[in-house]
Amino acid sequence: MLVVTSSLVTRTRRTWKPNVQEKRLFSYILDRHIRVKVTTHALRCIDKAGGIDEYLLKTPYHKMDTEMGLFWKAKIEKMYEELGEMDVVFFSPEDEAKFEQGFKDLKLAERVARREARRKNYTSSGKQKQIELREADAKVAEKECAKIQEGNKDVRLPELEASGIDGSRDANTPEPMVANS
Repeated sequence: MLVVTSSLVTRTRRTWKPNVQEKRLFSYILDRHIRVKVTTHALRCIDKAGGIDEYLLKTPYHKMDTEMGLFWKAKIEKMYEELGEMDVVFFSPEDEAKFEQGFKDLKLAERVARREARRKNYTSSGKQKQIELREADAKVAEKECAKIQEGNKDVRLPELEASGIDGSRDANTPEPMVANS
């Protein structure tokens, strides 16, 4: 639409389009997600009402613009009536205490399992393995040195075998003399 002003300047009217979003909203009454196209203003209204169920239940039929909105409103109202006819069962305080204790035990078990997994991951890390290997090698070396000092002739050291010297003696070589003190 063209508008002509007194100064003969042609202007074009601006039009605004709604900010329409496609969303999945969860309906607690239907116990499922509903995929709808809504404006951001409608989303704010849904949040303010407390969810899609409450929004559709509070909105009168004459304010519903789309057939989809009318369909979901009718479906939710029907389910709401059916839920109203059902008997609601509450748990006794003892049963609730048992449930709470069960949840606490479950959380504690999960926490312990996570802690053990972290320990296992830490101990399986490269640095920790290197430290453990060094400690094990040091213990083995100490044991072998102790056996050699005791005079055990069957001990074979890999370093000596590689160099051609082993711990065994020939029949021709005399035994070293050890000072008795």
